[in-house]
Amino acid sequence: MSRILTVDLGTRSYPIHIGPGLIDRPEILTARIAGPQVMVVTNDTLAPLYLEQVERALGAFQTARVVLPDGEKYKTPDSWGRILDELLGHRYARDCTLVALGGGVIGDLAGFAAACYQRGVALVQLPTSLLAQVDSSVGGKTGVNHALGKNMIGAFYQPRAVIADTDTLRTLPDRELAAGIAEVIKYGLIRDPEFFTWLEANMDKLRARDTDALTYAIERSCRNKAEVVAADELETGERALLNLGHTFGHAIETGVGYGAWLHGEAVGVGMCMAADLSARLDWLDTASVRRIRSLIAAAGLPVTPPAEIGPVRFRELMARDKKTLDNRLRLVLLKNIGKALVTADFDSTKLDEMLVSSCPQGC
Repeated sequence: MSRILTVDLGTRSYPIHIGPGLIDRPEILTARIAGPQVMVVTNDTLAPLYLEQVERALGAFQTARVVLPDGEKYKTPDSWGRILDELLGHRYARDCTLVALGGGVIGDLAGFAAACYQRGVALVQLPTSLLAQVDSSVGGKTGVNHALGKNMIGAFYQPRAVIADTDTLRTLPDRELAAGIAEVIKYGLIRDPEFFTWLEANMDKLRARDTDALTYAIERSCRNKAEVVAADELETGERALLNLGHTFGHAIETGVGYGAWLHGEAVGVGMCMAADLSARLDWLDTASVRRIRSLIAAAGLPVTPPAEIGPVRFRELMARDKKTLDNRLRLVLLKNIGKALVTADFDSTKLDEMLVSSCPQGC
């Protein structure tokens, strides 16, 4: 049975459909198509699995496809440009629709192309990874990576709908599943302590892909995300809390090269580092730090950063983070499990101590 949530943005509100078999229900997708022309953007891993199903659902429309290489390293201006080339080459009009069939990379690329083509065309997100279903497909953040920083080029651009078919998680590699769970844990840490406790009790079910557990985790994560986005669409306040662990995580992804670590793996480590720093600042008790680290490890995620990024390199990479204002590094830190804050007002020597302590032997 599917469930429907709403991202409340007034006239730009849109539904999030969650449940099994949604790709095989064409009425859900076609109800959100703007005009006669549809471009499906996907990658070469997912195309053999789901592209024909989606195109069958769009049988009444003029459709074209863009099949990109799979992987974070292809989330580039060149891939974004290829989508625009295809839109222009097929002479797609302003009432066309882009359908993003894939994980976070495809969603970000297609979303950014939709935001820019003819100054904005319709977009439907059809996320196929857990990370995309609980986080990146919801809220309108789109963009590409640059060699000097992750997600530094992009736009806020909301879709017409998010259609999260939980059946697509059956083909998701275990490592990708764990990466998605990192973003699920994040919601418990920043605003939903009861959910965090539920995750402690149900992590084995999530990793075993229990349908009920996954559906519940996706719905509760999306509900948290939708509430935050509705309150702060352009990240001027509360929405920045969704970046818990991301400043450290983006430094890891940039430092080791895009794709070497999955986004969720880097964020998992980043949340451990944020918890450690919060404790060193006497904001978070050590028992909570242990709980956080244990849950992230139980999800099958790393809890220490890669040896090749030492404290100095971390500082260099974090200085480029888009949350840095007036040359002051802002971090999302924890006051408790379920209560976070964004601040630049912290003792920087404690950050240095944490970086040295977190660095594996041999950094």
